[in-house]
Amino acid sequence: MGLFRQKSELPAPLDGADAVFADLDGVVYAGAGAIPHAVESLNLVKERMPVGYITNNASRSDASVAAHLSELGLAVQPTDVVTSPQAAMRLLEEQVAPGALVFVVGGEGIVVELEKRGYRVTRSADDAPDALVQGFTPEVGWKELAEASFALNSNGGPGSETPGIPWIATNTDWTIPVARGIAPGNGTLVSAVHTAVGRLPLVAGKPETPIFDEAKRRFDAASPLMIGDRLDTDILGANRAGMTSVLVLTGIDRAKQVLAADASSRPDFLVGDLRALHEPYPATEEVRGAIRVRGARVRVDGRRVVIESEGEDRLDLLRAACAAIWRSGTAIHVLDVPPSLYS
Repeated sequence: MGLFRQKSELPAPLDGADAVFADLDGVVYAGAGAIPHAVESLNLVKERMPVGYITNNASRSDASVAAHLSELGLAVQPTDVVTSPQAAMRLLEEQVAPGALVFVVGGEGIVVELEKRGYRVTRSADDAPDALVQGFTPEVGWKELAEASFALNSNGGPGSETPGIPWIATNTDWTIPVARGIAPGNGTLVSAVHTAVGRLPLVAGKPETPIFDEAKRRFDAASPLMIGDRLDTDILGANRAGMTSVLVLTGIDRAKQVLAADASSRPDFLVGDLRALHEPYPATEEVRGAIRVRGARVRVDGRRVVIESEGEDRLDLLRAACAAIWRSGTAIHVLDVPPSLYS
């Protein structure tokens, strides 16, 4: 992991990458506005290598997302945007051929991608669809979920000799950030249908690998760097896809969550904002049983996390604490962690 990188290794997160993939909400923007330093940092990256924008949001098309990013000042084309509906199309093509009738739960993002590939669209189970693709849009309600359940149960499924029509979910994010706070995401809607039909869908979006595979294909990237703000989708997914990962603390997950990250969800780099992509990453060293990152030193003594030195940079202290806790192999819930590490 990058938090353990020594002085002899790569000095900046960008070094060694041949493309950068960035999540959107919490990384590039928060609400309608850009996150400080994100736009200029990513435009600077694009002078060196391709930049792709990877989103689980299924409610908007790639053109719509690109238009929004362009308004924020990013140099971006629709082909730079990789959406979960696009990844879902790869899965769909493995199940049914173009021309098939597909039941849609969701909005523009799914319908546009289906029509690009020659699929027909329905919103009625009575039309006997050949497959179902489910994504999020705020307008989805009980009637749509019930109709999806009818479609999935009308031709096979649990208790039948036939498996039922293919069911593909764009993503299973449990929550989404909105202007008023955190709201239920597509995962809650998928779970409602799952309860009614007794089976699970194929999933295209983060943290599953199809969306990362789609991005690597599109940008012909062998060593991409993934930037995200969520451990359970961006970082877990990047790790599963074999990508180097950066967690930026401008979105959902903050110090408390990263300190408690399990082995599958730990980032290679931990940064405060995207300017750090271009800056030397501080070395992590073991010194007399403690972990040191520049002036910060932290050790785990039995079940106590001990700050030996806070250093001059709060982020270095967090990096040192993460490295010490993760290396200890002790679950964080049994450790006595100083509140100053995550307050």
